Amino acid sequence: MSTPPAPPPDPVLRARGLARTFRLRTGTVTAVRGVDLTVARGSVTGLLGPNGAGKTTTLRMLATLLRPTGGTAEVAGHDLLRDPHAVRARIGHVSQSGGLDPSCTGREELVTQARLHRLSRAEARDRAEAVAADLGLTGLLDRPAGTLSGGQRRRLEVALGLVNRPEVLFLDEPTTGLDPGSRADLWDLVRRIRAGLGTTVLLCTHYLDEADALADRVVIIDGGTVVAEGSPTDLKRRATGDPSAPLQDAFLALTGRAPAADPLALP
Repeated sequence: MSTPPAPPPDPVLRARGLARTFRLRTGTVTAVRGVDLTVARGSVTGLLGPNGAGKTTTLRMLATLLRPTGGTAEVAGHDLLRDPHAVRARIGHVSQSGGLDPSCTGREELVTQARLHRLSRAEARDRAEAVAADLGLTGLLDRPAGTLSGGQRRRLEVALGLVNRPEVLFLDEPTTGLDPGSRADLWDLVRRIRAGLGTTVLLCTHYLDEADALADRVVIIDGGTVVAEGSPTDLKRRATGDPSAPLQDAFLALTGRAPAADPLALP
């Protein structure tokens, strides 16, 4: 019997038995059945799974956007259920669909977000400038969001998630729909966020090459539960016996199912 992987050191996020059901007209649907998750401070953790596996629902619960129907979690030292406001003050969240107003400039978006985090007007303007400089957006601040390229908009959305200097940044499918060059730029941005700011990143993605390139630790969710976790190299070694194998081979061996198709993948 194989030894389970050791939990990450210095956790900034812990979840135990996290669950979520939805009541529909046709009955009750269980999206997440009991997720146990530990994320190390300052790490990049990739959340993988087939479509409908429960990974986005898990991420939304941890980001306080959905209330769990079961289980417990602690994020950045605060209980998810007892003190969600304290959790929100210490996290950033970038959704898959984004949320920019195409008529607003990047500066307006960043200042508004900073004001929502109770910064004064002067502090909000300074913070907008600082975050824009960190992410290479200074020259784009006074352009309406609707005039930016897809990659530029995504960087601005990540900047919105960082404007409160969060301890934990949740990224939900951050490169979906981006061209290969913009994807590479965003990968570099994630690396710089972790290295330069010390921010913990929880990355939900169905691109296996993305998780392999960025994540220190990968957690695979299937059927609403965690089916495997560990470093990409460890998962490949355990599932295929070859630590240099593609992560897709390990994913297939562990879940028996293919991930969502990557429309940008080469044949």
